[in-house]
Amino acid sequence: MTRAAYTVHPRGEDPPAEVTRLASQIEADGGSALAIYREPIGDHWQIFALLPRDRVQPTPYQRDLSKAHAERLLKVVKKINRFVDPVVAVRAGGVYWTPNGNHRRHVLEKLKAAFVPAIVVPEAEVAFQILALNTEKAHNLKEKSLEVVRMVRGMIEGGEKKPEEDFVFQFEEACFITLGLLYEKNARFAGGAFSPILRRVDRFLKEPLRAAYATRQERAARVEEADAILKEIVEKLKRRGIRHPFVKNFVLARCTPLTRARKTVPGFDQAFDRLIKSLAAFDVQKVAPQDIARSAVMAIPASS
Repeated sequence: MTRAAYTVHPRGEDPPAEVTRLASQIEADGGSALAIYREPIGDHWQIFALLPRDRVQPTPYQRDLSKAHAERLLKVVKKINRFVDPVVAVRAGGVYWTPNGNHRRHVLEKLKAAFVPAIVVPEAEVAFQILALNTEKAHNLKEKSLEVVRMVRGMIEGGEKKPEEDFVFQFEEACFITLGLLYEKNARFAGGAFSPILRRVDRFLKEPLRAAYATRQERAARVEEADAILKEIVEKLKRRGIRHPFVKNFVLARCTPLTRARKTVPGFDQAFDRLIKSLAAFDVQKVAPQDIARSAVMAIPASS
């Protein structure tokens, strides 16, 4: 069989059979494999290719497209009349998922480009390393959390049986899974207010992903219970004329069971039992507007 007209680097080396098969598959899919090479850090084999644009899709796990970011990028690409930044892609089920480059893919779609320049990585698991790879636009808490919980479900559906704690690199922080479930139910959930507590008590679980996911749902329900009481407190404060963007953070800071927890931090269940009890007993009559304003100022990090 005649080898496709791609360049190989280092010269004289033969790429692994699975990589050359992937190059042939790219050609069969209507794309063009331009070069097979060893990347300079880990010496892994990768393919630089032009992929048919209609076959390039975002992974099912990543954050939603930012309309504002996509429009800015579109304007720049149109202005310079040149596309210079390849996406990263892995082949999955007849299409090419891009865990890094969805905004660029969207721009090429808007411009009706026939091909997407891409670095095609043979290892499919790279699609689950979105948080580490994606640097084109910093993730906020909501985006990270939604991506991570989608990854978890994707792994479960794919039959992954390893314990949750084996995926620290991919998931980054345990609380992102719990928060992701909450954001899916309520896009305006106050994740920023609860995250300081969750980051300390919501740890990675030793159970397999499927069993751990059930525990995550239970934990999300506990946070939701605390949030319902918190909302009632905020409404009572509003009726007293106290309206401040920091009010939820202020109330949680007053009720947290972690302020005196130095050497020993309670587990999730114990912490939220105490938090819910403290919220239920919170006296809104003892709160003055200046207390919240002072706490908000103290919470602002010093400029570097």
